[in-house]
Amino acid sequence: MSDNVMTTVDEYIASYPPEQQAVMEKVRAIILASTPGVIERIAWQMPSYKLKRPLIHFAATKKHLGIYPGTVLPEIWGDMLKEYDTSKGTIRFPWNKPIPYDLIEQIVAARVLMLQGDVE
Repeated sequence: MSDNVMTTVDEYIASYPPEQQAVMEKVRAIILASTPGVIERIAWQMPSYKLKRPLIHFAATKKHLGIYPGTVLPEIWGDMLKEYDTSKGTIRFPWNKPIPYDLIEQIVAARVLMLQGDVE
């Protein structure tokens, strides 16, 4: 990735290798399709999605795709996340393993429900 400051999600994704671009485009499509009315933007130098409040973010690193769904979700998904590195509010999906798109879709749906109920 370049050191340039990105202003759009398109610019952000385009700054990565094609294999990573494809993954990020699919994650982006999941978020946009699952969340009518979501606002897409760059925040904290990464793709960020917002409804009433921040919904979810993602960021690419050399070794993994980080998904940032908020502080509650990594605990909720327990066994489904056991093979991934997690910390408070962060799930890291390594590039060298298949990306669990179904799980990402479930996480986005859960976050939408949490925000609709205004639960954090």
